Amino acid sequence: MYDVELYRDVRLAVVEEGLSERGAARRFGIDRRTVKKALRYSAPPGYRRTQPVRRPKLDSFTGIIDAVLAADRDVPRKQRHTAQRIFERLRDEYGFSGGYTIVKDYVRQQRLTTREAFVPLYHPPGHAQVDFGEAVIEMGGCRVKAHVFFMILPHSGAWFVKAYPRETTEAFLDGHVSAFAFFGGVPQSILYDNTTLAVAKILGDGTRRRTHAFSHLQSHYLFRDRFGRPGKGNDKGSVEALVKIGRRTFFVPIPKVSGFDLLNENLAAGCLARLDKLAGDGALLADLDALRPLPAVPFDACEQRAGRVSSTSLVRYRTVDYSVPVAYAHREVMVKGYVDRVEIACGATVIASHPRSYERGAVIYEPLHYLPLLEQKPGALDQAAPLRGWHLDPAFDELCRLMQVRFGHRGNREYIQVLRLLEDFPESHVTAAVQDAVRRRLIGFDAVKHLLLARIERRPANLDLSRYPHLPQPFVAATKAADYASLLSGSPDHG
Repeated sequence: MYDVELYRDVRLAVVEEGLSERGAARRFGIDRRTVKKALRYSAPPGYRRTQPVRRPKLDSFTGIIDAVLAADRDVPRKQRHTAQRIFERLRDEYGFSGGYTIVKDYVRQQRLTTREAFVPLYHPPGHAQVDFGEAVIEMGGCRVKAHVFFMILPHSGAWFVKAYPRETTEAFLDGHVSAFAFFGGVPQSILYDNTTLAVAKILGDGTRRRTHAFSHLQSHYLFRDRFGRPGKGNDKGSVEALVKIGRRTFFVPIPKVSGFDLLNENLAAGCLARLDKLAGDGALLADLDALRPLPAVPFDACEQRAGRVSSTSLVRYRTVDYSVPVAYAHREVMVKGYVDRVEIACGATVIASHPRSYERGAVIYEPLHYLPLLEQKPGALDQAAPLRGWHLDPAFDELCRLMQVRFGHRGNREYIQVLRLLEDFPESHVTAAVQDAVRRRLIGFDAVKHLLLARIERRPANLDLSRYPHLPQPFVAATKAADYASLLSGSPDHG
């Protein structure tokens, strides 16, 4: 292969010295055809094929290979044909007698010609992209999966990240509300993939039918939505890249946290650090200036579902049962599911609020909801499921035992009346009154209530019945053998 210096010398000899092509060939010891080529090109052009490549053994099989590669576009990436697999199929199914290398070279060439090219995109200020990602965290000594909400302003690269136990409607809504509050404004438009949290259905003409919750969110904050092509993550490449960067930045090594509140505090600190890093960049100021102002009140980030209370005063929301007061059994209610709690309303009244549970099939009781019914059915006290796991002071168990001993079958009702004091008074005050009653051996609902009111009113308890003359005075007579004998004989009472 001749180098560019030879071409230079040949061209100078012919052009400047007037040397003929024959003379140049003789001087430099090269073929006359090489001299002609040097006069045509300023540098060696390399090998130039004038005829198409002929592959006698492969040419009759290229159509089969092209069809396989075309079909692979609709197959998951990990289940597509390799060059080796294509070669094996050609050999076993079609009688191909050539070697593997020629098949491999052809497959590589075809894949290069079909790879998609992309146009560099410009991101104007004030627009955002959103996506969810997954990461593993360690919580309570166990590894669990966190679903992470990402929002990025591509013009400046500012981002917001927040983690949730599940990728649910309420998490999707709460992520937006939190991100808007973090940035101090609302983007003019947000780009999404075709998540079912926002898109109920893609119609035949390509338009999207939004979910009710997403439409409500849009109406509250007044931003426009945009959606990428199905299966084309590069349409929202900025947030796709953020998911990868955020996972490496915030979740490597695997964070060990006590709960999602602590995890999100750490994520928020990281997002603020990112803003500080971009503070001197004019792109961030342009992004923030282009945001629309926040509405006067934030959006109520919850999913609302109609429900019906069962005969056991339970309402189901996302595979979990939550209790309501027994007075609302069999009633129609509205369930509002938030990320951290579940509220249940009947009409305009919120009748129950519980911490949110994500444990499939769990039953979440509030024992106070069942006390009015237990007062009517005191025999169910020992087997009442809502009271199992109710962590009260041990003095309550002791009081219950003493009441059952003293009052017999009436003891359960007396004890339930004591428990009902928790409906109206702080648990700490009721607990102190129960402890005082057990210590003094004042076993009765009236005594406990008296001690409780005295504590609340900050006055000493007065249990001397002589100070209450309007009450009937007890009289205990001395035991007489004659009275006992009359009971045995069944004679009239002797008083």
